[in-house]
Amino acid sequence: MYLLIIFLPLFSSISLGFFGRLIGFYGSTIISIICLFLSFLVSIFIFFEIGLNGHIIYIDIFTWIISDNINIKWNFLFDNLTSSMLIIITFISTLVHLYSFDYMKTDPHFQRFISFLGIFTFFMLILVTSGNLLQLFLGWEGVGLASYLLINFWFTRLAANKAALKALVINRIGDLALLFAILLLLQIFEGTLDFNIMFSLVPLISNYHIHLFSFNFHYLSLISFFLIIGAIGKSAQLGLHTWLPDAMEGPTPVSALIHAATMVTAGVFLIIRFSPIIEFSPIMLNFLTLVGAFTAFFAAFTGIFQHDIKKVIAYSTCSQLGYMIFCCGLSHYNVSLFHLFNHAFFKALLFLSAGSIIHASNNEQDMRRMGSLVSFLPLTYSLMLIGSLALIGFPFLTGFYSKDVILEITNLFRNSNLPSFFGILACWLGILAAFFTSFYSFRLIYLTFFNNMNSSRKFSQTIYESSFLTIFVLILLAICSIFSGYFFKEFFLGLGIDCWINSIFIWPENNYFLESEFLYIKFKWLPFLFTLFGFVVATFLNLLTIKFVNYLNYLNNFFFLINKKWFFDFIFNKVFVYPLLNFGYLISYKNLDRGFLELIGPFGLSILIKRISIFIIFLQTGQIIHYIFFILYSLFFILYSILFSLPIFNLFIIFFISIFYII
Repeated sequence: MYLLIIFLPLFSSISLGFFGRLIGFYGSTIISIICLFLSFLVSIFIFFEIGLNGHIIYIDIFTWIISDNINIKWNFLFDNLTSSMLIIITFISTLVHLYSFDYMKTDPHFQRFISFLGIFTFFMLILVTSGNLLQLFLGWEGVGLASYLLINFWFTRLAANKAALKALVINRIGDLALLFAILLLLQIFEGTLDFNIMFSLVPLISNYHIHLFSFNFHYLSLISFFLIIGAIGKSAQLGLHTWLPDAMEGPTPVSALIHAATMVTAGVFLIIRFSPIIEFSPIMLNFLTLVGAFTAFFAAFTGIFQHDIKKVIAYSTCSQLGYMIFCCGLSHYNVSLFHLFNHAFFKALLFLSAGSIIHASNNEQDMRRMGSLVSFLPLTYSLMLIGSLALIGFPFLTGFYSKDVILEITNLFRNSNLPSFFGILACWLGILAAFFTSFYSFRLIYLTFFNNMNSSRKFSQTIYESSFLTIFVLILLAICSIFSGYFFKEFFLGLGIDCWINSIFIWPENNYFLESEFLYIKFKWLPFLFTLFGFVVATFLNLLTIKFVNYLNYLNNFFFLINKKWFFDFIFNKVFVYPLLNFGYLISYKNLDRGFLELIGPFGLSILIKRISIFIIFLQTGQIIHYIFFILYSLFFILYSILFSLPIFNLFIIFFISIFYII
């Protein structure tokens, strides 16, 4: 039963990929939804047996790699962390498949799209169920490949090609860092990457140092650093975040699946899985906290100046992932996992609602060209509003139960691993991110649903509410966005719950979750007040007249800077991409590939043979006097070499040089 959850999506992907045209549209939908729904049912049984009953299942399949002292097995680990992730992945993937049946039904390559969705789900399931790091790395690379295929699904569009390549290349940086971590772990643990073995031996090497470049590095800190860089690349944290907004070039169901349940959540999962190693490195915990806090603030601030409805939600994902990473830096991995769990529901709801709006608006994505859609799409508006309220942490909706806990924990500056200045900075960055989240969420609502329509009457006559299947999926996600935080709060955060003991490690001195319950009430109100303030500012600016807004024209340059995503792409291109391209062309291509390597390879050999043949042609003059001269000259040279004992190699060289000189 446990392996069935993994291989059902693989069966769906293979059958549709190879035989989709033969099966047809309806056959493809039936096969894929049955496989995904069965996987979801199995994940519920696994959650009941493991999550609620405290069991751990370890399945050994076969030995994968044996080389010298390296012994890697193909095995699966099902613990509470895995069971929670399985619920998210299979549920969101099932709903995305249902949504795609209506959203992509007119696409001629529908079967290929559903096949790619299945392989995406399969690799993510491999990632979260892996019992060793190398198998996890296989799933890690698999979701990267699947995301490339899905972002580039409409491969005839140049923007989709560029976005897919950008996602693939930037993720290679994180993949390379994770590969370095694998090599370091192989060295220190004598050829095993099994989680159970590694995590049980970590305390024995906690004081081990390595000497590199005249410096002593804490070994576990070095491993943690590479793991964190891998998570930064996959979870689109500040610096390696530029691929995430561009990934919106793919179909909307792809965006929902990437942002809610797969791909970007893999980085957070990696950090939580390796908590027994990262906890032994206070420096890396500080690094995690600052990276996450700055990402949450930066992405939320950038999102308020975006005009593409999908890019606004994409920056929202980047910001919420910053909260999760930032919470891991505070050593509260279960709170981070809880926010990941809640975030999956309302982020899928937001993206799929945006897809419904885009379809209704004749594929228009610019919010400035929308408006007054509340009259045409009242049901979509209600569902979009629920998702937005859950995102901003409106009281008693799903986001409130995890997001506010994270911000309350940041108000406690007694973490021995975090200097008070950094703690205060991270706290205020998180609270300001909550303000900007509220601002861009209600800006999206106003521009899309309430402002005056900026299109023709003919266009307004084509706007329609989505089909029953689409609305059904959105309603299910809306219900989860309202109630899941309340129902699962005790499971993730409840006092006395021991279900995380065997999957997450936290030093007792870092575990001050209980103290956050007794935080001063004024600090508990801060996130809500800033969220309310964001709503008020968004409403006030939306009601301003154009005449008053013109007074703000002097800020246009600043707004332009933020709208262009702080020119991160431009700076990366100037500093890294163009110099590397020039080096690749001028040095690697022109001088090495087309130069040195070709001269000593087949091309150079062909030139040498051609010149020798031309030289021999010159010798064939057809005049007997020349042949007599060559024979006498050769005899004289041979006698001369015998008398003076010249080597035979020198003999031929001097002979040919002499002939060439004479000719």
